[in-house]
Amino acid sequence: MSRTFDVVVIGGGQAGLAAGYHLRRAGLDFVVLDAGTAPGGAWRHAWDSLHLFSPAAYSSLPGRIMPPQPGEQFPEAGHVVEYLTDYEQRYDLPVVRPVRVRGVHDEGELLRIETDSDTWHARAIISTTGTWSRPFAPTIPGQADFQGRQLHTVEYDNAATFAGQRVIVVGGGNSGAQIAADLAHDTHLTWATLREPRYLPDDIDGRALFDAATARRRALDEGRPDTGGISALGDIVAVPPVREARDAGLLKATPMFDRLTPTGVAWADGMTAEADAIIWCTGFRPALTHLTPLALRTSDGRIPTQGTQCVTDPRIHLVGYGDWTGPASATLVGVGRTAREAARAIAERVR
Repeated sequence: MSRTFDVVVIGGGQAGLAAGYHLRRAGLDFVVLDAGTAPGGAWRHAWDSLHLFSPAAYSSLPGRIMPPQPGEQFPEAGHVVEYLTDYEQRYDLPVVRPVRVRGVHDEGELLRIETDSDTWHARAIISTTGTWSRPFAPTIPGQADFQGRQLHTVEYDNAATFAGQRVIVVGGGNSGAQIAADLAHDTHLTWATLREPRYLPDDIDGRALFDAATARRRALDEGRPDTGGISALGDIVAVPPVREARDAGLLKATPMFDRLTPTGVAWADGMTAEADAIIWCTGFRPALTHLTPLALRTSDGRIPTQGTQCVTDPRIHLVGYGDWTGPASATLVGVGRTAREAARAIAERVR
């Protein structure tokens, strides 16, 4: 079975739905292919205590304000899943799932999208697969010798699993801080970071982060000095659980260790720490292997883009992977603008 569309959107999470919203408004014929078994994207797999950085009204996709979650200033991940499910249904977006895209191939005027079920053809592609499916963990000497449990952010569920255990959390970003705060009360916690954690001011949330990212992109586009964007403000948003653990003296960072041992970790100065588990909160990489047949990557491993559009193949748009595909485009509030730009560019090209 094969059908030809103006656009095939690959990925049905928040970026895919925002793209679908604007493609519908542009009057384009499109389909959204999602590898998930149900709506919600990566939010369906988040740890139990994860909260948004912003109030619901400032964490919304285009056209539909997220309703507040009763009793919560910053909504939980489950509330986001409910919102995305409702969003998909409200706008009757043509999402087909579960469909896993194996590769996108050039066929002249059209692109062929091979999946684990059918073959699809399109005049343009919007890739919105994000990063969650490509967790990154550094290679550390002795890693294979450690006899405890090692897991990444994507595998963490809740603190109850580790109650009473010796746990090392690695990573000084938001995930590391939130998971360390989650574990600080009921485990023997070591929080290892490359540098001293930099907390944003307590009154800053996702709204300010979006503004900072947008201001940086505008400055760069206009040839003005780099403002530093979000990184100039800090690395960690002090959401209530993080703030409470920090103020209680439970979040004390330790410099990054140098190697793993069979029973824990060790530093170059001879200091050691025993551990039952190590949680790598060390980030992600863009999930773009489905575009490998098009040979879009340069020698540095990146796909060059101008806005959302691939420089070497203007039929390909990348939405939702971070600032390099649009200011704050990996956030709920930020992805709408870049999704609109992609839909508009495709509509002009197709017509």
